[in-house]
Amino acid sequence: MNDYDLDQAIIQIFKEHKSRYGSVRIYETLKDKGWKVTQPRVSKRMEILGLQAKASKKFKVTTDSNHNKKVADNLLEQNFNALDINHRWVTDITYIPTQEGWLYLCVIIDLFSRAVIGWSMDSRMKADLVCSALNMTLFRRNFPSGVIVHSDKGSQYCSDKFQKVIKDHWLLSSMSGKGCCYDNAACESFFGTLKVELVHDEKYQTREEAKSSIFEYIEAYYNTKRKHSTINYMTPTQYEDIMKSEIKNCPKLTG
Repeated sequence: MNDYDLDQAIIQIFKEHKSRYGSVRIYETLKDKGWKVTQPRVSKRMEILGLQAKASKKFKVTTDSNHNKKVADNLLEQNFNALDINHRWVTDITYIPTQEGWLYLCVIIDLFSRAVIGWSMDSRMKADLVCSALNMTLFRRNFPSGVIVHSDKGSQYCSDKFQKVIKDHWLLSSMSGKGCCYDNAACESFFGTLKVELVHDEKYQTREEAKSSIFEYIEAYYNTKRKHSTINYMTPTQYEDIMKSEIKNCPKLTG
C-alpha cells in the first residue's frame, strides 16, 4: 500500500467526519474498511498532511444546587459500567449560545452503549426541561422500571415534578456529590464532545437554528456514525444492535 492511496483514504474520512476524528478513530475506520495499516502510521501521515482533529475546550457548569430540596444518595459512586441496556442512565444540562440568548440542553445517556436516548431543549432551565427529556427516554425505551437515573443535585432534578416522574415509573434516583464533576463524567464527556465537534464552530442566530443543528448531531451523527472509545470503537446504535443480537441468539439454559 502506497502513501498516496492511504493519504486519500485518510483525507476522505477526516472530511466525512468534519475534522472531528483524530488518528485513533481514523485508524479504526480504516480497519473496518479492510485496510492493513497501523495507528502510528496513520498518525504520522496525518501529521504530514497537516490534519488535526478539533481540540477540547472547557465549558460552563450550569448546576444550581443552592436549594433546600431533598437530595438522593449517590448510587453510582463513579462506577460508569452498566450490565445491560436500561441498567444505568445519566443526565445533565448544558448551555448553547445563540444571538437570541442561551439555549439549554438536557440529555439522558444510557451508560451501557453511551447512546443519547433522550433530550430536551428550552430557553429556560426549569424542571420542565429535565422532565421532557426523561419522558422522551421512557417512551423510547418502553417504560422500563428499576433503572438508576443519575444526575447532579440541581434544583431541576430535585424538583417535585421530576421526582414524581421517577417515582411513578419505579426508577431509582441517584445524585452526584456537591461540586464533583467526576461523579457524572459520561455526561460531562458528551457535552465536551458536542461543544468541540459542533457548537464552537457555529454562530447560531436563533434558538430554533441551534435546536435543528443539535438534533441532527445527536440523532444523525453521534448515535449512529461516531465511534466511541468506551465501546470498542463502535457507534452506540451498532453496539446496542450487536448486544441485542447476541442475547437473542444465546442458547437458553435448561434445568
